[in-house]
Amino acid sequence: MMKNALLFIYGTLLNHNNEFAVYLKDHSHFFANGKIKGQLYDIGEYPGAVLDDGDEYIYGVILQIDDPEVVFLEIDDYEGYGDEQPEPNEFIRISADVETASEMVACYIYVYNLPVDGLEKIESGRYIK
Repeated sequence: MMKNALLFIYGTLLNHNNEFAVYLKDHSHFFANGKIKGQLYDIGEYPGAVLDDGDEYIYGVILQIDDPEVVFLEIDDYEGYGDEQPEPNEFIRISADVETASEMVACYIYVYNLPVDGLEKIESGRYIK
């Protein structure tokens, strides 16, 4: 049983026309808007988050996942995370503290796991395509 069923999303999973975003919407509910310290990079068709202790933020949404054991299998696959995926995984799922308007909450987040050299930083910290 996963102890934490909160997921912080900041990229393509916010797009209403993305089939995995639709899947998530059907298997979760809104918890809060959130932000986390780090930088967002444009990887082409999607962004990648790199966390740090600086003064820049990545903005997104925190979802309460209804059945994390099942849902994370689907989303891990979408994010290219897991033992069956090419190594090194492009994204890894970690637990990190995300800031809401009223508190810090531990959430899962998919962070970019490859070098960002040559990638364009998204200065606003918000991904909109």
